[in-house]
Amino acid sequence: MDQMSEEDRNRILESSPVGTFALMSAVIGGMVIAWLFLYYGVFLPRG
Repeated sequence: MDQMSEEDRNRILESSPVGTFALMSAVIGGMVIAWLFLYYGVFLPRG
């Protein structure tokens, strides 16, 4: 197994977690869509 150099390790630690932000955005987007469906599809038609 290759050992990482100290420069590579520092570059990874200083970079932002892009995958985590993408996953959070997808989950939040799904929750917003579900909430809009409940509000406009269930609550408003019932009065």
